[in-house]
Amino acid sequence: MEPILAMQTDAADRVFAALGDSTRRAIVKLVAQGPQSVSSLAAALNVTLTAISQHLRILQTCGLLQTRKVGRVRMCELDSHGLDVLAHWTSVNRRMWESRFDALDAMLNNSDEGK
Repeated sequence: MEPILAMQTDAADRVFAALGDSTRRAIVKLVAQGPQSVSSLAAALNVTLTAISQHLRILQTCGLLQTRKVGRVRMCELDSHGLDVLAHWTSVNRRMWESRFDALDAMLNNSDEGK
């Protein structure tokens, strides 16, 4: 595998692994509505601050979330990097599958003409 493709695949793997957890998907959904404090996320999802911090760390690592300190409050917001990774993966795979379906369609049409 080419090094750049391997890096993109690794990044996609991290994003999909992060989104494989329902709590992390819920965090992304909440933060997509606008910046959220860590404590408001924990309260909304009924989890401890320790648990929410672990989820946030994973989301930050894969590029789906950024945090910043505002006074004494840590705010979370979406990071477009992780979303770009998902968009690229989806685009590449959509083209591949469309190509395969087009080839299958052509083969089936040729098969029907031979009858």
